[in-house]
Amino acid sequence: MHNGLIFTPFQRFYFSMNYAICTVAAAPVRREPSHRSEMTSQLLFGDRIDVLEAQAEWFRIRCLYDNYEGWTTNHLIAPLDAAAVTAPTNFVTTGLINQIKHAGTLFQIPMGCSLTGYMERTHQLWDKSYTYNDTYRNIQLPFTNELFQNLIQPWLNAPYLWGGKTLMGVDCSGFVQTIFKVLGVPLLRDAYQQATQGMSVALEAAQEGDVAFFHNETGKITHVGIVLKNNKIIHASGTLRVDQLTKEGIVTTDGNRQTHHLHSIRRMADFPTAS
Repeated sequence: MHNGLIFTPFQRFYFSMNYAICTVAAAPVRREPSHRSEMTSQLLFGDRIDVLEAQAEWFRIRCLYDNYEGWTTNHLIAPLDAAAVTAPTNFVTTGLINQIKHAGTLFQIPMGCSLTGYMERTHQLWDKSYTYNDTYRNIQLPFTNELFQNLIQPWLNAPYLWGGKTLMGVDCSGFVQTIFKVLGVPLLRDAYQQATQGMSVALEAAQEGDVAFFHNETGKITHVGIVLKNNKIIHASGTLRVDQLTKEGIVTTDGNRQTHHLHSIRRMADFPTAS
């Protein structure tokens, strides 16, 4: 009990430690503590979180990767001790779908999951009941153009989903954040937040791997995509697609119709390009 209330075992743990980790492929993060509330983002497997508040089965959380806050339920997370919270997380999943084993049972996790506590020799994670033998990348290593191409191409035609970060549904900033996470470049969650990162570059100087931002009629940044060669851009709009990038904005390749107005372009890293 706490202040006269009765809590679940997880809630009792919350009052003693405050940290948790996502233990499912993708956990919805909602604006309010209700299943009917808007999904604003997702936690991916291995995301470490700070638990800020408890209401029945709901917890208000802050993702330690990008400081994004929202509500999720206790069914999708597990308590995490301080050592695992502060331990480096240098390995991330690279396949669109990856197999992981927990207590002898296989399940699937998406690209961009943090392999918290992963030991390459034993294949065990922070909790030794989890073992991982699928594809991954050490984000401390330099990335290549070949890696970038291998990451983005399988996403084509993925459906748009507000708040989504996986092949089964992704929004524009979720796609950009996930790709750059695998490359080892941490970005914030929403497009307007990402636009505060990196270094500004002119359209004429833009290179493959730069990030382009787009605004609405009031000037608010509402969309983002990744610049490709030959004045192309890959972005999530209806589906994950490749369109033409011009000084005015995005022009669809299938209908020659402008859909977004260019706001700015930023370089998030020294991006290698193919020779």
